[in-house]
Amino acid sequence: MSISDLQQGLAREGYVADDRLAMALNLAQVLGRPLLLEGPAGVGKTEVAKALAALRDARLIRLQCYEGLDASHAIYEWNYQRQLLAIRAAEGSATEEQLFSDKYLLKRPLLEAISEDTPPVLLIDEIDRADEEFEAYLLEILSDFQITIPELGTVKARSRPIVILTANGTRDLSDALRRRCLYSFLDYPDKPTELAILKARMPAVEGLLARQIVGVVQALRKEDLEKTPGIAEMLDWAAALSGLGVNDLAKSRDEVQATLVCLLKTAADYDAAPPEVMDRLIGKVA
Repeated sequence: MSISDLQQGLAREGYVADDRLAMALNLAQVLGRPLLLEGPAGVGKTEVAKALAALRDARLIRLQCYEGLDASHAIYEWNYQRQLLAIRAAEGSATEEQLFSDKYLLKRPLLEAISEDTPPVLLIDEIDRADEEFEAYLLEILSDFQITIPELGTVKARSRPIVILTANGTRDLSDALRRRCLYSFLDYPDKPTELAILKARMPAVEGLLARQIVGVVQALRKEDLEKTPGIAEMLDWAAALSGLGVNDLAKSRDEVQATLVCLLKTAADYDAAPPEVMDRLIGKVA
């Protein structure tokens, strides 16, 4: 698939990818390498994996990372309750080989991804929220696409998943992890790109309103806010305004203020956008 075909395909799934991201996605598939996407929260990193899975008609397997995430929740664990029931049913005669078999193995996202016959898209979301120790668990998988289970041996991938990792810059990632990945940085889109995203996701929004929404959101990102509104918030705001029948922000002051709950996510940020501030921002893009 050419870069242009990939971009067009992603666009049909509602994702607008620039040339650099499209090249990174293409190389990740051609070379079979994981792709690390870094950037601020809300720029659409997670949506890349969702759109790619939809484009390829592939299963999306998501591992949401968090502090304290361990191998049992990410790779596999044994179904101890079923094992105990089996022991009781066998009146204590069950062997270790019987108890530690696929029948009692609970596959978590990483093991599930390498067990698929058809290559899935594996999304390891917000890897920088996990501990450094967890990164070590990933190295074997990202290097050789295999997992060692002491009771069963080494499980090798039936098919090589397309792996996308995302990071918001919560902490520095290890050099070992970075070496195993291709890399692309996603920032907030420029105005034409964000307008194209809005049109792709919500084609029913009229031109004037779409331009005003994007212009105001772009301007808000330059304000001193605690939580910068991302693309998802922009789309939520557009849906709210459109649903209320708004077609011109300059003539809908009350609706604009009421729907800021979609755009601003802290009390301080809401207080920083009173009607006079929103009037000023709307006036710039009207």
